[in-house]
Amino acid sequence: MNKAYHFIGIGGIGMSGIAQLLLRSGSHVTGSDLKENKVTEELKKLGAVIFIGHKAGNVKDAALVVYSSAIKDDNPEIREAKRLGIPLIKRAQALAELMKNKSVITVSGSHGKTTTTSLVSYMLIQSGACPSVAIGGILRNIDTNACLGEGKYFVAEADESDGS
Repeated sequence: MNKAYHFIGIGGIGMSGIAQLLLRSGSHVTGSDLKENKVTEELKKLGAVIFIGHKAGNVKDAALVVYSSAIKDDNPEIREAKRLGIPLIKRAQALAELMKNKSVITVSGSHGKTTTTSLVSYMLIQSGACPSVAIGGILRNIDTNACLGEGKYFVAEADESDGS
């Protein structure tokens, strides 16, 4: 997955984690959100180009557009990507692509997912397993919600809203 990606809704915790993993693997990442936040600031530090607001021109350099389940079909960036023939995938599909060559551990449920995913990630990191991680919160020992590990495991917090 090493190409130019554009994320619609990049400031969300799930989207930002995938964007981080792609940035750390050497991909070019742009993204848009309705407002700037701590997450978008951190992504900028990693090299992402962030647009505030959703505008058709934001997707012009993308080879692939990733969007969250919160984004509607009438979004100007969705419409422009379709007009330009740029492939669109949902967040869950992007996450699945990143996990495809790993042994996957996902945590699901209605309460405690972030805590449990963080604990599993922490144990694997401390054991030297060097997992890749995508969590719906900031893991204190690595000060981020996502990391790209060299080990065989990928630990992810499942999100029932988009089927991941």
